[in-house]
Amino acid sequence: MICIMPIDAVLSTVGGLASLQGGYPFRGSIEESANGGTLAVQMKDVDPDHGVNWSGVIRTSLAGRKQPGWLKAGDVLFVARGARFYAVCIDEPPGAAVCSPHFFLLQVLRGAALLPAFLAWQINQPPFQRQLQQAAEGSGQLSIRRPVLESLALTVPPMADQQRIVALADLARQERRTLHQLIRNREQQLHALAEGLAQAAQPAH
Repeated sequence: MICIMPIDAVLSTVGGLASLQGGYPFRGSIEESANGGTLAVQMKDVDPDHGVNWSGVIRTSLAGRKQPGWLKAGDVLFVARGARFYAVCIDEPPGAAVCSPHFFLLQVLRGAALLPAFLAWQINQPPFQRQLQQAAEGSGQLSIRRPVLESLALTVPPMADQQRIVALADLARQERRTLHQLIRNREQQLHALAEGLAQAAQPAH
């Protein structure tokens, strides 16, 4: 049995603590340009356990005159379309970067007692996920509209508790990576044993 200490928290909304904006309005597919000055983060580049895989993000050139919402450390990317809604808190981009329209860009408001990493963590947890599933719209592809996301409830504990929860979540991610690596190592060992047995069983010439 797991015993959880009670945590004091206040009820708020996403829109009450963070600003939301859509991703950069690319027209059509994002064209890769080796000499482009902007990194374009797409859904393929993002994973809830690993954040943004910057090494795989393509470079492109922005054609429009619209001032981009440049990404920075502490921004939260929310996947607003598809079969799975989730959020990641990003680290410092290695250059000028924007996100595709498949995301909402969430930025914690100045003065709000909310850690961006805690915001991303809570969005990915079952209570908030239930809110998202109830609020999702669409027949072919589910999506979350911006006003709907802004209205969803957040339960916000004191900063010290947020820090402890984020640290615990980081530890859990590290443990999952270690466990997965151990499983891969064991599978490789077993495959090598199987290959050795197959070679040993070959008839002598």
